[in-house]
Amino acid sequence: MGKDLNEITQLMHRFVSAKGWYKPDSIHPQTPKNIAISLVLEASEVLEHFQWEKPTLDKDSLGSELADVALYLVQLAQLCDIDLEEVILKKLDQNYTREW
Repeated sequence: MGKDLNEITQLMHRFVSAKGWYKPDSIHPQTPKNIAISLVLEASEVLEHFQWEKPTLDKDSLGSELADVALYLVQLAQLCDIDLEEVILKKLDQNYTREW
C-alpha cells in the first residue's frame, strides 16, 4: 500500500467528489457537523464487533469499519483545516508528560 496520510486524504476527496457529495445541492452535504455525526456512527459499528464477546473476530469486517472511521476522521480534519498528522504527533508528545 504505502500511502501517507496526505495521499489518503486526497484519495478520499477524489471519491467524495466523484459521488457529487461536495456539490451544494447534494443529498449528503459534507459539512463538519454531518461528517462528525458519521464518524461517531461508524465508530459505533466498530463496537458491534465486540458487543457479545463473539468467539471469532471477523477481521475483514472490522477492518472495513475501521477504514470508514479513518476516512471520516481525515475528512473532518480537512474540512476544519486541521493538519491531522501534525496534531497527532503533538498529542503523542503531550501524552508522554501526562499521568494516568
